[in-house]
Amino acid sequence: MSLLVLTASAVDQIAEALTSEELERLMATIFHRLSSGKGFTSPHRSSVTMEQHTTLFMPSRVADIGTAVKVVSVPAASDSRGLPASTLVLDEATGGVKAIVNARSLTALRTAAGSVLATRLLTTNEPITLLAFGAGKQIEAHVNMHLRGFPSIKSCTIVNRSINDRLKKLVASLCERYPNIVFNYTSASSSDHLAMGDTTLPDLVKCAQIICTATSSTKPLFRSEWVTPGTHINLVGSFKPTMIEVDDELINRAGKIAVDSREACAIEAGELIHAGLRKEQMVELGDLVSEDLSPLTSICAEVRAAGDVTIFKSVGVGLQDVAIADLVVSRANDMGIGVRVEDYD
Repeated sequence: MSLLVLTASAVDQIAEALTSEELERLMATIFHRLSSGKGFTSPHRSSVTMEQHTTLFMPSRVADIGTAVKVVSVPAASDSRGLPASTLVLDEATGGVKAIVNARSLTALRTAAGSVLATRLLTTNEPITLLAFGAGKQIEAHVNMHLRGFPSIKSCTIVNRSINDRLKKLVASLCERYPNIVFNYTSASSSDHLAMGDTTLPDLVKCAQIICTATSSTKPLFRSEWVTPGTHINLVGSFKPTMIEVDDELINRAGKIAVDSREACAIEAGELIHAGLRKEQMVELGDLVSEDLSPLTSICAEVRAAGDVTIFKSVGVGLQDVAIADLVVSRANDMGIGVRVEDYD
């Protein structure tokens, strides 16, 4: 049995060929399956602590799609290189490993695809302004996916803790890729609003129609009172109770929160836990789409009507990793991409 190895560059090449529509549909399939409670196995992740990292092991299986195990190492200190991650994809017939996929960017891609799906389901207008907090892989993927998914967006501002090389490189690459979009960047921790004149953070938040956050913050990034009614917010940074990206008031303004997994968010989503959100106030994204994956307009409208802003909170679920890895491996085979180790087993 051969083994397919997909490096980070190979995965990036394949990801470039994937359309926003197919990625959104893939996530809709996964979230609908999750909410149905049938056709999947996804045990809680286990972990091993090393000197410099905590390594997480996340196995999952989705019937008719596949089985995979993602291994992610979370560094003890901030690392500009992001999180080392690999996904083992198993052969359903033999039980052996048929592919190993570099998952550094895949995790961000599948998370961003889920956020874009949520934005589409919960936004009724054509957004023009996008505001993003953070400068890592998640924000890169979220900005890319939203610009691809919503051609109406004309301007994007990225806010980071500091104006560093990573932020500048990210904005430079976005400017090159989307020459018709106006990009700005600034620091949340200083007054040096580069290329933005006298614009302040409250101004940026007030003007934003979509806000995406992907940081490791333990305190709110902005105040609820700055957020204009009708804004949609995607929160993907926090994954444990001590992490918080927005304040309690903003959570309460939404009334109902769209989530990837009600069970996971109840124990991992710091903002929702801190605000005392009850499980019945969480609506899974999978409950917003029908069996044929079309939007359930009445339920989407109910979530929108529950408050004056809409919020999607994601902590990530293993089924997403299975689906995106399976798609990438299938596309790699079609495109003849990757290194194949013959007679691996």
